Order: sequence, then C-alpha cells, then structure tokens
Amino acid sequence: MKLQLAALAPLALLLSACTTVQPVFKDNGSRTSPCVEGGPDSVAQAFYDLRLEQPAQGLPNATQLAKYRPYLSDRLYQTLLKADSDPQKEATLRGDIFSSQAAGATSASVADSSSIPNHDARNIPLRVKLSRDGDKPQSWQDEVLMIHEGTCWAVDDVRYLGPAPHIEGGSLSQRLLR
Repeated sequence: MKLQLAALAPLALLLSACTTVQPVFKDNGSRTSPCVEGGPDSVAQAFYDLRLEQPAQGLPNATQLAKYRPYLSDRLYQTLLKADSDPQKEATLRGDIFSSQAAGATSASVADSSSIPNHDARNIPLRVKLSRDGDKPQSWQDEVLMIHEGTCWAVDDVRYLGPAPHIEGGSLSQRLLR
C-alpha cells in the first residue's frame, strides 16, 4: 500500500501543477516614483482633469512635469524630460501635445475600462471624448494608452484620432522620438 501511495505522489504533484493558473504577465516592472491609485480609466480621467484645471501649451516645463509625474509612465516621463531640453523639439511642438487639437480641450471623458475583456492586460488603450467650448464648439476623440507599472496604472502614450491633428506622427511618443 505504501508503494502505491509513493507512486501516486509524483502523479498528484504533476496534476496539481497542471491546474495552477498563472497570470499572463509575471512582472509589471518596477516603479520608484509616486503614482495615482486606481484603475486605468480613473487614473486617465484624473490626468485629464488636471490638464483641464491647468491647461498648458507645448512641451511641459519642469514644474508641469513634476505635477504630471504621478500620472505618467517612466518611459513617457523620461522622453518628455529629454524633449524639454532639446530646443529643436521645443520649437516644433506647439499647442496642446496631449490632444490632437492645438487649442486643447475644455472637457474630457475617459471611456470606462470595465468593457475591456482582458483583465490581465499590461496595457489598455482607452478612448477619450474631448470637446472645446467657444465660438466654434468642437468635439473629437483621442486614445490614451495606459500601462501597468508595478502596482500603478500610468499614461504611456496619446494617439491622435481627431480630425486633422495638429501634431504629425499619429501619437505623442512617435512625435517625441523624431
């Protein structure tokens, strides 16, 4: 009887290994900077709310970047820091760089991420409905790419989907890397 149990032990161990569920990704990377708590949609909405409260044109300066830091991925933050020190890039990036329309938005509504079927996703693109009040009201959609870093969700890129985007390249990251 002991021999039969000893023979079944490795088989039981093997079967238990087959039923263990592993996440799609094991390591989200590290993040040493502070972040905003919440899911991808709430962090994105908080970022756009900050932008609406304190609108800015062109590349963010060091003070603005410090305010944006908890919302931005490490990669996007470093790319923006590098671009801010490049006078050539600073001269070519005018208008609201976080929007496909140069004047920027006066309201923003980020799509709910609960409609995303893959809850193990490392990155999630979310549509953002933007509008601008004024003499000629405008409305458009852009897309914000949220990435999971460590335990945080952060803005990693903005894709310009609005009509006739004022910045070439299709996305903020593509434009900054030129």
